[in-house]
Amino acid sequence: MLNNLKALIIVLPVAMLVFAAAKSTCLQFMTEEDFRRRRNIWLGLTLTAFISPSFWLFVFLAFVLIAWGARRDANPVALYVLLLHTIPPVLAMEIPIVGVNALFTVDFPRVLAFAILIPAARQLMRSNDKSGNRKLTAMDGLLLGYGALVVVLQVPHESITASVRRAFLFALDFLLLYFVVSRYCTSRRVVVEAMASFGLACAILAPLALVEALLGWMLYAGVGVQWDAPLVLFYDTRAGLLRGQASAGHSIALGNLLAIGFGFWLYLRSRVAPGLSHIAVPVLLWVGLLAASSRGPWLAAVALLVAHLALAPKGAGRVFRASLIFAAIAGVIVVSPLGERVIDRLPFVGTVGAENVTYREQLLVESWEQIKEHPFFGNPLVLTQLESMRQGQGIIDLLNTYATIAMFYGGVALSLYLGFILCGIWKAFRLNRACAGRDPDASLLGGNLVACLLALLLMQAVGGFGPGVEKLLYLIVGFAAGLAAGTRFPVTAAES
Repeated sequence: MLNNLKALIIVLPVAMLVFAAAKSTCLQFMTEEDFRRRRNIWLGLTLTAFISPSFWLFVFLAFVLIAWGARRDANPVALYVLLLHTIPPVLAMEIPIVGVNALFTVDFPRVLAFAILIPAARQLMRSNDKSGNRKLTAMDGLLLGYGALVVVLQVPHESITASVRRAFLFALDFLLLYFVVSRYCTSRRVVVEAMASFGLACAILAPLALVEALLGWMLYAGVGVQWDAPLVLFYDTRAGLLRGQASAGHSIALGNLLAIGFGFWLYLRSRVAPGLSHIAVPVLLWVGLLAASSRGPWLAAVALLVAHLALAPKGAGRVFRASLIFAAIAGVIVVSPLGERVIDRLPFVGTVGAENVTYREQLLVESWEQIKEHPFFGNPLVLTQLESMRQGQGIIDLLNTYATIAMFYGGVALSLYLGFILCGIWKAFRLNRACAGRDPDASLLGGNLVACLLALLLMQAVGGFGPGVEKLLYLIVGFAAGLAAGTRFPVTAAES
């Protein structure tokens, strides 16, 4: 408890400082009442997590507080994304039940699903909206098909109870989020407010990660120990320095969250008057990215920037100017005393963490061999064939999402999964192109969503998402689907 109180003395002041500094910017996207309520809920949840002696006591108090706030919030999706990583998602407990090993595992994102998403979905289903937004779409079918295949292919290898649990959790974790976002976020105002709320959450995580890296102290580690959670946060170092993770649950997860937060800011800054925030926000987010010391998210953030600039008005010129600036900065760093240390930490060419690159190459080779043996519907027991890849930590670290899906569920499932994402990218790209002349802001937003989804695709290839980050994929695809449903595009002769 004493260590938790010491950590709380750091976490709360840092968060309160960020909330105070970000208030004027946030009020350009949300009402002051919503901002104040969301801030107070975030602070209340954090305080409760650090002082609660029991996970279940925290869950009860958190559910009551969040449900209270959700009923009063003008945009429940914005509240959801702000709170999503208030505490690490890896801190979880199983619900025991007589006759069954466990009903299912409860983590904080699932508390949010019960307190925010389920009531929102119920409200959407009861609404009198006649726009047809509740009808099933091709994207819905792809996601439903993928989820069904994931469940059905496991049926011969597990009990009926386990299969029912698997289906329920897929619906709770992913289908529900996508349904609510794609049906609720049909206006630009709602989407932009949610993006701003997520950016605010990232602005809190970044300085906390820096504090962890400087002090060599995981601020949230004591919470899991106090709750006696089965999985707790572990200390991870690179080149002798602690990799910050704050409440993200892992340094890779933190890096990916901050990369998407940086991507959202590339659009949001166009709605904010020129000032300190235009420089301070990206610097803060990149400080957090560097503190996480995860190279995959660095690549994703740079790729996101390039894609965003390319899809913006006068994109070619923007990319060229950005390349010149990047080259100049890189040149200064290389010739500086820090040059060698920076190069050693770069992806592919650096020597720090080179063993991780070697492991990933070996895993990709082994994965391809398994995929060739079961190309269509995979092998749900494939882990038994990958024992040679088990690490010293006792795990087989499946880092490439596409290879993992193809190994377990085959090329059919992978096609459904990628088809769902590509449909979201197409809808966002169509918004970007169709509105380029008549509505530059909508065009910029569509291009930004494309860039963010491309970055998420890259993340899944180079290092995986990390705990809880996969929900961002369904969130942003939902944004694209919702905006496409709520936007009237000019129809060409070929489309009519």
